[in-house]
Amino acid sequence: MPIDFEVTMNEYLPLRDVVFNTLRRAILRGELKPGERLMEIQLANKLGVSRTPIREAIRKLELEGLVLMIPRKGAEVAEITEKNLRDVLEVRCALEELAVQLACDRIDREELGKLQAAADHFRDVLDSDDITLIAQADEAFHDVIFTATNNGRLIQLLNNLREQMYRYRIEYLKKKECYPQLLAEHRSIIEAIESHDKEKATAITGQHINNQVDTVVGTLRHRDEE
Repeated sequence: MPIDFEVTMNEYLPLRDVVFNTLRRAILRGELKPGERLMEIQLANKLGVSRTPIREAIRKLELEGLVLMIPRKGAEVAEITEKNLRDVLEVRCALEELAVQLACDRIDREELGKLQAAADHFRDVLDSDDITLIAQADEAFHDVIFTATNNGRLIQLLNNLREQMYRYRIEYLKKKECYPQLLAEHRSIIEAIESHDKEKATAITGQHINNQVDTVVGTLRHRDEE
């Protein structure tokens, strides 16, 4: 998957921040793969910048745990670990369970229509084999629920986690055998919200995320055994 550098360029940000955001997004979205080496000269040439902002970006990415500095090898993209996965998705689960509870109280008919449309769109793109498109459609479904909470602070917190969650969402959506279960869970979430059943909505949402944890953990353990 090529790195989409162009769309991330922002003339209002310092160059070092543009480079950092671009590389960070590429790692989190799987465009730069776990274990892949980050070659300063190659990245500088692709971005059309000097090596200095590349080096600064790599240092910041190391502080975030997204890059490892390997003796005699240099920088490489950090592997996805079970600990990081569980940490991120535990927080996501708590926030999304709260979101779905608030949505049960506050969603209106128009937003319910948007939620059903988002679920239909997700179903329709599953045959595309475009993981990025599928992940975006899955995000869009959950975004309707977040918007329905009418809680700006909660939405902000979820948005702050968006990129970190995306890395694991991509890993999950690579498993096509999970698609029927995903579709069923989306349907059940809609039904629970429409009937204002907080208990059911919370339980389904928690299971929805736990299934993602179990699937990705299984993938990670399988890789470790190879």
